[in-house]
Amino acid sequence: MPHLLLLNFGLAAYLTGLIWTVQLVHYPGFARVAPEQFAQFHREHSTRISWVVMAPMLLELGAAGWLAWQGAALSPAARWGQLALVLLAWASTFLLSVPFHNRLARDGYSYIAIDGLVRTNWPRTLAWTTRLGLLGWLLW
Repeated sequence: MPHLLLLNFGLAAYLTGLIWTVQLVHYPGFARVAPEQFAQFHREHSTRISWVVMAPMLLELGAAGWLAWQGAALSPAARWGQLALVLLAWASTFLLSVPFHNRLARDGYSYIAIDGLVRTNWPRTLAWTTRLGLLGWLLW
């Protein structure tokens, strides 16, 4: 099980670093793109970020499920809590972030939609950060 815990920690560390970069640098930078260039910028962002995010998120979901199922040495709260945090990140992604991205793809530059994207990204940021802390504590 130590290898499974380490795998989960590595994936959580990657996604936590990525989401903090998105939260503090990338999403706020959307507001600085000229409106006439925004549609192309957002299209390219959506295509490129998928390569950086989707495979690690899928791997993390599988590893978190495996850890919840096989982590008998861990407390039930730790086993299922870490999986719940992954599910919270996924729910936040598809219920909060994706609709704002769809709006930006459909309507182009909108400061209100960009601000909404930044504000509603906090649940993902906090879920991954909390999971990383939990897994780090379990490894320690």
